[in-house]
Amino acid sequence: VQLQASGGGLVQAGGSLRLSCAASGRTFSSYTLGWFRQSPGKAREFVAASRSGGSTYYADSVKGRFTISRDNAKNTVYLQMDRLKPEDTAVYYCAARNALRVGSLMDSESYEYWGQGTEVTVSS
Repeated sequence: VQLQASGGGLVQAGGSLRLSCAASGRTFSSYTLGWFRQSPGKAREFVAASRSGGSTYYADSVKGRFTISRDNAKNTVYLQMDRLKPEDTAVYYCAARNALRVGSLMDSESYEYWGQGTEVTVSS
């Protein structure tokens, strides 16, 4: 599976962005898909995930502001980010793992495939 993230950019605090991650390869619909982010000097952190069955999960810091969704027909996962804050500034990565893979879906080590990252900057 190859992942290509896009949609990052510069936005003012309170604004919105939608990130996209297009995947190539078979059986996209059977994968758990996740978004992570990494700020300079910080570890990569979980943002959101979508299981193949439709369940979604969010970090507490983005709950109520971000929405993960997927379009299996287009092999694409999205991250709609609303009410952005300066602390959301980071490089955002999409990731995928087989639905049967063990390990917490909030653990970046449990993901098998990664996109190249797209940079989001939120100005105050």
